Amino acid sequence: MSREKFGFVEVYERARRHIASAVRSFVRPADVEDILQEAFLRCYESKDHSTVTHHQAYLYRTAINLAINHSVRADNRLTTSLEGLDNSHQFSGEGDLETQIISRERLALYCGIVSELPSQCRRAFILKKVYGLSQREIATFLRISENTVEKHVAKGILLCAQKMKEIDKANSPRRNPDGRSSHG
Repeated sequence: MSREKFGFVEVYERARRHIASAVRSFVRPADVEDILQEAFLRCYESKDHSTVTHHQAYLYRTAINLAINHSVRADNRLTTSLEGLDNSHQFSGEGDLETQIISRERLALYCGIVSELPSQCRRAFILKKVYGLSQREIATFLRISENTVEKHVAKGILLCAQKMKEIDKANSPRRNPDGRSSHG
């Protein structure tokens, strides 16, 4: 084993707990070990190994990317299996169905709004709000400062809230001076 690879093994052993903690933010606990092993093997066997200057960051980035990919594949499998459910499923009542439809529509609107955020803002916002990463983890992952992460997340929250408020206002029935709804 080359000296570089031996040093890489030491770095992995020291950083393993920290990387596992970050990976847990993306995948089920049962999948963490598989992600760590795959990340280690990919980094260890990489042809670019000799050009890597920060082995821990390289390992961390590889593990997080694998975890995100794993999570996306799992979400896709879940979505596909949900689509395959029998549509004749009976709901407990009209109100429940209406509430579910409204919730789904609002979620779709919100997702559309998030997709329109500026790229870096959207990435930081999703990593924080969907995956629950800390500002430090996001900063490391996106290679930006924690302060910038905070600004991106705050901007995302503000823009999404403003857009949802605009949509709600546009969709609310207008009221006459006497308090009755007007349809027009």
